Amino acid sequence: MATAQMKMPDEFLNRLSKLGERTDDVIRGALKVGGEIAANEVRANLKAVVGKGKDSKATGELAGALGVTKARQGRNGDWGVKIGFAEPRKGQGRSNALIANVLEHGRHGQPPRPFLTPAKTKCRKRVIDAMKSHLERELK
Repeated sequence: MATAQMKMPDEFLNRLSKLGERTDDVIRGALKVGGEIAANEVRANLKAVVGKGKDSKATGELAGALGVTKARQGRNGDWGVKIGFAEPRKGQGRSNALIANVLEHGRHGQPPRPFLTPAKTKCRKRVIDAMKSHLERELK
């Protein structure tokens, strides 16, 4: 699973702490906005690489299993969301995560068709801007 980590400036954290009891809800909202943008980009890239070729057996199940978790706070106080694939896969012994990994990195006789790394690179600025604007709206 791809990981992106961003640190906020102290001045911004001080402004955020003035929200009092609403701080956690505002953070959850910002993460939800950013997570949805990233998930949509991953889904679009996934649909672009799956099903290419004559002998494709694409069912759309992998794209349908893609989702975003609720925002959660970790043990060390960091907040985050995860974008990943729901399990189990219907009627097969392979997991969605395994299939996604093979697509992303390839295997012997199957070239990689990356969809996650390009999505992370492409939407990073949009995610940050959307989260910033959400936080700014809430701070006003």
